[in-house]
Amino acid sequence: MAGSEKKSLVFAYYVTGHGFGHATRVVEVVRHLIQEGHEVHVVTGAPDYVYTTEIQSPRIFIRKVLLDCVAVQADALTVDRLASLEKYIQTAVLPRDSILATEVEWLKSIKADLVISDVVPVACRAAADAGIRAVCCTNFSWDFIYADYVMAAGYHNRSIIWQIAEDYSHCEFVIRLPGYCPMPAFRDVIDVPLVVRRLHKTREQVRKELGILDSQKVLIYNFGGQPAGWKLKKEYLPEGWICLVCGASEDQEVPSNFVKLPKDFYTPDAIAASDVMLGKIGYGTTSEALAYKVPLVFVRRDYFNEEPFLRNMIEHYQAGVEMIRRDLLTGRWAPYIQRAVALKPSYDGGVNGGEVAARLLQDTALGQYHASHGLSGARRLGDAIVLGYQLQRIIGKDIAIPAWYSLAQNELSSRTQLPNKEVVDNSGLTKENDYFAILHGDHQGLPDTLGFLKSLAEIQSSCSPQYNNKFQTREHLAAAAMFNWEEEIFVSRAPGRLDVMGGIADYSGSLVLQMPTREACHVAIQRNHPSKQKLWKHAKARQPEEGPTGVLQIVSFGSELGNRGPTFDMDLSDFVEDGQPITYEKAYNYFARDPAQKWAAYVAGTILVLMTELGIRFEDSISILVSSGVPEGKGVSSSAAIEVASMTAVAAAHGLNIDPRHLALLCQKVENHIVGAPCGVMDQMASTCGEADKLLAMVCQPAEVLGLVDIPPTIRFWGIDSGIRHSVGGSDYKSVRVGAFIGRKIIKSTASVELRSSLSNISSAQQINEFNPDEADENSKDLLETEASLDYLCNLSPHRYEASYATRLPESLSGQEFVEKYLDHDDSVTTIDKERNYAVRAPTRHPIYENFRVKAFKALLSAAPSNDQLSALGELMYQCHFSYSACGLGSNGTDRLVSLVQEMQHSEGGTLFGAKITGGGSGGTVCVIGRNCLRSNEQLIEIQRRYKAATGFLPYMFEGSSPGAAKFGHLQIRLRSSIKD
Repeated sequence: MAGSEKKSLVFAYYVTGHGFGHATRVVEVVRHLIQEGHEVHVVTGAPDYVYTTEIQSPRIFIRKVLLDCVAVQADALTVDRLASLEKYIQTAVLPRDSILATEVEWLKSIKADLVISDVVPVACRAAADAGIRAVCCTNFSWDFIYADYVMAAGYHNRSIIWQIAEDYSHCEFVIRLPGYCPMPAFRDVIDVPLVVRRLHKTREQVRKELGILDSQKVLIYNFGGQPAGWKLKKEYLPEGWICLVCGASEDQEVPSNFVKLPKDFYTPDAIAASDVMLGKIGYGTTSEALAYKVPLVFVRRDYFNEEPFLRNMIEHYQAGVEMIRRDLLTGRWAPYIQRAVALKPSYDGGVNGGEVAARLLQDTALGQYHASHGLSGARRLGDAIVLGYQLQRIIGKDIAIPAWYSLAQNELSSRTQLPNKEVVDNSGLTKENDYFAILHGDHQGLPDTLGFLKSLAEIQSSCSPQYNNKFQTREHLAAAAMFNWEEEIFVSRAPGRLDVMGGIADYSGSLVLQMPTREACHVAIQRNHPSKQKLWKHAKARQPEEGPTGVLQIVSFGSELGNRGPTFDMDLSDFVEDGQPITYEKAYNYFARDPAQKWAAYVAGTILVLMTELGIRFEDSISILVSSGVPEGKGVSSSAAIEVASMTAVAAAHGLNIDPRHLALLCQKVENHIVGAPCGVMDQMASTCGEADKLLAMVCQPAEVLGLVDIPPTIRFWGIDSGIRHSVGGSDYKSVRVGAFIGRKIIKSTASVELRSSLSNISSAQQINEFNPDEADENSKDLLETEASLDYLCNLSPHRYEASYATRLPESLSGQEFVEKYLDHDDSVTTIDKERNYAVRAPTRHPIYENFRVKAFKALLSAAPSNDQLSALGELMYQCHFSYSACGLGSNGTDRLVSLVQEMQHSEGGTLFGAKITGGGSGGTVCVIGRNCLRSNEQLIEIQRRYKAATGFLPYMFEGSSPGAAKFGHLQIRLRSSIKD
């Protein structure tokens, strides 16, 4: 940092308690600050040796204090989301006032010139309270990471995210490292190169010191500061390889071809001396793999949102190979190692980020301002779009994500038709097109189906030696490698659904009205004899010596935008135990053991359900490609679309004729029992039995289709995405469902008591000759008998609820109290947590009144067209929306959208008349009703504009409809070149 003003400065550097990666990169920045003669006080929970082995100086001071606990890891690969939030509350939230007081006093006592945080939230607030400037240096922020944890713990925890984001807003700017996540809580950013620890020894020196021969290939086994502790075996490595093991415990035994590195061995030197690294993705591992051009075989961690960004970066520079967790634990390493060693890592960017960051920090401490504007002070981010991975942004300042990540988004969008009104170039795709002959079925001119067929053709073309190879995602390469393109392929299609009315009342037996969306999921499937199936290398390595067995291979397009694996494979024999299909519970555990591949339960689960419920035997191998244009987490049944499309495709490929209603019920079993999400059946029914531009009317007891309801030509429905990620697996949805079933049990019990009392009074009156049978209220007795055996809450009328039960239901009840008095809530897909307090009255009331509202809505649709008709329909939707909120299933984003619709409705020339949250609530999509005219579209565009101005998030609009899976049927296609004349 030659040329900078020479003045000894004091820096306070706060380091997060998550892993050693943060501490090791901090070392590099601190080293450069100390070289310039500055004093650095490091506040950390990491061991001293992490800093002192690299920096021997009287100018570094280690203060052992842990101010955040961040992500609690159960092991080297598993983050416990609920434990992480709970420990953060105990560590940083409850003692917040005392932490701030202590830190402010300490910062003043050391006369700090600048506070640096990587990336402890409260440090930024403490700096502001002490009147000291603060800068963060990181590749992610904890508000972004914790967003996913809030989904699991419940939306009531969102205040944690807001507090973290507000703390960060006190930071002047963030020094942003490569592989970064979106960090909109910061007001400004400055990008720097990779921060990488320097090497102490050459590759040759390290190999000589460890006794490694020139002819030997070296794998380094590195899972960071958390020892993996898994049992290692000699046969895990390819012939001629040795493995250097980092972080092994003293008592861990290793085979002869594994070498335990000493605890104090300098890890960067060992990495640079290796040919391949095996580990998890973290900033330290990724940066050193790129800098030293060592290919990384990585295994995903559960529930850590940093990973997709680092993973995309390392794969962009051709330095990464993903290993599935099952193969890591069972020792099938060789195919991955051999693939990795053949890579040629291409990172050619800077690796002096530590020096650059130190210079920026020094200049800032000396009084320079790097921020591009003059905004300062706390900015409350109360309108955070938390679970959509967006937070409120300063108008005009949009902190972008990396270019290579944007490319991945664009690639996905072009495949799935996500952007509004995107037009796919389908020229040349007809029934008998240049690529495939359609032997059965009709694509019905659907643009997304034509686009999917075009994608299949492009994948097939990439197998040709003449293919002009551009950058391809792993999912694209995997799909190309698993199909036998000379054989027949079956294609199915299933749409999402827009919940017009009914929603969460489905599990209580309500009438529901559902419209299939334009967006749909496509599945391509091929079955082959095991001897003819094209297998991926790691799947092939699993085949028994006595001969090939059936294997299921699945590729999911779109995985690059989420932290899930793009491929999944399993031996079909894994679904069989003692000649019978395994239980659903065992299947749930099978898929849940690796959350990065849990998505496969939606697809592979259809096979097990068919085996279990219909007795189907699957002996051939199966290859499946899933490409869904139904956006995830937006409350439009993306999961149901995948299940229905998958089961439809499996049935078509195996010649099974399954009634549409039965198929939907089978798909519900997949979601309830194998995926473990307690949804009703309306999603699967709408995706299967729906028709374009009609509402499917169904009574969910359990799935009785009343018919299709025509949407009047004067009326139109739209969906607007709030950006807040929704999940029926989330705790809020589950707790509301449990509350409804608790309410039903209390109503039944109350009716039973009154019935017995009534019968007892009649008997007593008869004994004293005061009873006149003609005066007995037989109707009341019949009602009580019906209510004592109430199967569905929606069979109780609103007036009976108000007259007999509303005041008898508690507002809320603890699980412990309920179980002690009533034993069980009689719901097969949820369990009661005795430690939890459940709302009861609102979740019970909602389906009773919702059923009435849906019936009225259905009747009003057939009324004469008028503003009064639209106003009444809109009012019913508004009532539904606010009833969701009363249950605890509302969200700031959806409330804002409904308010914007109300503003438009009451403006001059308003043509929108109502709106409601949909599906499982707690975010997701709002359904809007309006007049079918151009003016309505203009008003919806204005709502999008206003929402983006307020939140920084441009909502996606669902518009239009398409046929359900049963109406579409399936396509049977074959390459024209493979058909003999």
